Amino acid sequence: MSGATRPITIHNERVKLLATTINSTALAFVIGGFVAPTVSGQLRAGWHALITLIWLGLGAGLHYAARAALGRLQ
Repeated sequence: MSGATRPITIHNERVKLLATTINSTALAFVIGGFVAPTVSGQLRAGWHALITLIWLGLGAGLHYAARAALGRLQ
């Protein structure tokens, strides 16, 4: 590998690592705030459902942030 392409490769790997970390956090938000209450039967109408939707939205937002980070690949 030539010296000129090595910084680009390092940059790309760092961007992929950042996107993976953000996406893993998004998955944790979805599991912790949506899947777990649904499976355990704690999901009810009212505030519980609203809070669950907020967690789901945060997870989706983080997922799209990870996709946006991948746009920085060179």
